[in-house]
Amino acid sequence: KVWDAVDTGCCLKTYFCHSCAVRAARWSSCGRRILSGGFDSMLHLTDVETGKQILSSKNEFRISTLKFHPTESNIFICGGFSPEVKSWDIRTSKVLKVYKAAVQQTLDILFLPEGKEFLTSTDAVSRDSADRTIIAWDFQSAAKISNQIFHERYTCPSLTLHPKESIFVAQTNGNYMALFSAQRPYRINKKKRYEGHKVEGFAVGCEFSPDGTLLVTGSSDGKVFFYNYHTARIIRTLSAHKEACVSAIFHPVLPSLLATCDWAGEVKIWQ
Repeated sequence: KVWDAVDTGCCLKTYFCHSCAVRAARWSSCGRRILSGGFDSMLHLTDVETGKQILSSKNEFRISTLKFHPTESNIFICGGFSPEVKSWDIRTSKVLKVYKAAVQQTLDILFLPEGKEFLTSTDAVSRDSADRTIIAWDFQSAAKISNQIFHERYTCPSLTLHPKESIFVAQTNGNYMALFSAQRPYRINKKKRYEGHKVEGFAVGCEFSPDGTLLVTGSSDGKVFFYNYHTARIIRTLSAHKEACVSAIFHPVLPSLLATCDWAGEVKIWQ
């Protein structure tokens, strides 16, 4: 569904292209297309105005995450319930590269600045080891750069990049967000972490404000938490939803607008 978020709050259009749950949807950089994937293992690129399918391809696994390349607008990466992550070219509707790791599921994908490298967070956590929880990849060669980034035994359901600094944050199922360098060797900042919210197994998303001063996250108790990026202190909380709040995202142009959604399917826009 596409909504008028600023004026009427009404649903403008609904596109019926998937036969099972849609797990990931992304706007293209031009804002005229939506890339979507889900549990029917289908990839669809839909023209927002006409509703026509520009791309419609069957994937080999159920899709849980999609990301467009930051500089190559015709290339995207998909991951899901598979040891593999794939990069696709929209122009040819074909797979460019396959990235293989000894995991069962990819939880999130994050491109690092310039798009030469990217990170995947996975479900590969055991009682004795936490290697492969976050994996760094070379985009062009499909080589694994590092799988020794995060050593605590928690999965990381979402990753987000700071808009101005070479920093990324990982949401963890330890009920805190961890801070990392976005440059090799991707070291964790052991002096600073953002805690107070709850994750409790939900795929709770987090994001920086456009100016990079705030870090916002949902919480399994339905609240939204705003953290000061520099001090890691909680600035304020919103009692946003009755169900688990799984995503909170700033508007890309209007920084005072925030969208939140919950486990039950409710979406809210906040001023």
